[in-house]
Amino acid sequence: MIDHTGVTVSDFAASKAFYTTALAAIGYAKLLEFGSGITGTTAVAGYGEPPKPDFWIAAGTPNRPPIHVAFRVATRAQVRAFHAAALAAGGACNGPPGLRAHYHPNYYGAFVHDPDGHNIEAVCHDPEDHS
Repeated sequence: MIDHTGVTVSDFAASKAFYTTALAAIGYAKLLEFGSGITGTTAVAGYGEPPKPDFWIAAGTPNRPPIHVAFRVATRAQVRAFHAAALAAGGACNGPPGLRAHYHPNYYGAFVHDPDGHNIEAVCHDPEDHS
């Protein structure tokens, strides 16, 4: 089981703004932030659902090739909200919300590129809730 993951970003302030907005749509918040005085190397910010971050960004030379990170969400509405929030925060569409039945019949995802070109996804594996 993966405990946490992350990406390296070229503009820490811009990426913090992007991820704070985009991930708020799926219930994530910036929970921790440390400067190089704490980490010994670079500034980092951790996002997640309280009490523990599971996604981190770190200032530095961005990963090449860019990284793909998918966030599992509970509803298709959250996928759509993530996509809209990420675009509003300056992300670039890399696949609008929709079914990707080639993965499985209920794979509903949306993809955006963050400011460094990382492919960030929100995905729901459940059928649409019509209640």
